[in-house]
Amino acid sequence: MFFNKLFGFFSKDLAMDLGTANTLIYQKGNGVVLNEPSVVALSRDSGKLLAVGQEAKEFLGRTPKKIEAVRPMKDGVIADFKVTQEMIKYFLTKVQGSRLIHPRIVIGVPTGITQVEKRAVIEAAESAGTRSVHLIDEPMAAAIGANLNIEEPYGRMVVDIGGGTTEVAVISLSAIAYSESIRVAGDEANDAIVRYLQKKFQLLIGENSAEQAKINIGNAFPKEAPPTYDIAGKDIVSGRPKVVTITEKEMRSALAEPIQAILQAIRRALEKTPPELASDIHDSGITLAGGGALLKGLDKLIAHYTKLEVNITEDPLKSVVLGTGIAVENMNTYQKVFIN
Repeated sequence: MFFNKLFGFFSKDLAMDLGTANTLIYQKGNGVVLNEPSVVALSRDSGKLLAVGQEAKEFLGRTPKKIEAVRPMKDGVIADFKVTQEMIKYFLTKVQGSRLIHPRIVIGVPTGITQVEKRAVIEAAESAGTRSVHLIDEPMAAAIGANLNIEEPYGRMVVDIGGGTTEVAVISLSAIAYSESIRVAGDEANDAIVRYLQKKFQLLIGENSAEQAKINIGNAFPKEAPPTYDIAGKDIVSGRPKVVTITEKEMRSALAEPIQAILQAIRRALEKTPPELASDIHDSGITLAGGGALLKGLDKLIAHYTKLEVNITEDPLKSVVLGTGIAVENMNTYQKVFIN
């Protein structure tokens, strides 16, 4: 008991967005103190940790045979428990500066997560040295981070598009009235670009190149992106380096399937929302959060599709961790939104 109080005195509560693509950490009183890719580089022979975060991401697709770069999170949940545990431990040490400090932590998770997957997140964080672990639904955290009033009896729709999952939720009275989590988001968009270039141009590219193409020319609505973009890769037939020029229309075609899946999830949510809450959403519109919200023209496409106003949060990449951070700063107020 004495040591728990002592550790609690020196430690600062943390909030974590443990994402498929990126991990962000908010420290009570200091704001967002870490934003790194959820990537780990390991020695194939010994399993020793060689790099974590941004440094490890640079290894993706470029590692020699003795090194393996992995992403231990998949579709918003833990795919490799041991590696995730080591990644969390590394990030916590980087933020706290000492493994003797044991903070309380609140972690954002997808709404579709199973009890087994929840337990894996909690155990990974506990084994990495945290004192206690709470979970919060990502769309709820995104709503808090977007400064929406979640406590009033008023329906608000949040669409959080991350790396592994897209979360569609209707929130009222500090609770989720409807939610759906689909495993289509930023990673699937990258995969769609890779498949499109293989099929149309016989060009093979890596994950990082696909992501850069998505950032530069990825678009969901006409004339929202630069007209062309050059992508370098390897010719599938000859095996030689090759550069192709892709148009914004071609990129829109490449991304059509994952975008359509997101639109269908939003449509289902609107269909299943009770009439009174649907009326509220008609007035308040849809709030977009997550890195996927930055896809050029996506807000316009959703507005065109739903005939509703669509607003992107001020900092979509940080909406979940900022909302989780607000919950950490005000534990007593937001205790009721924790899900474990």
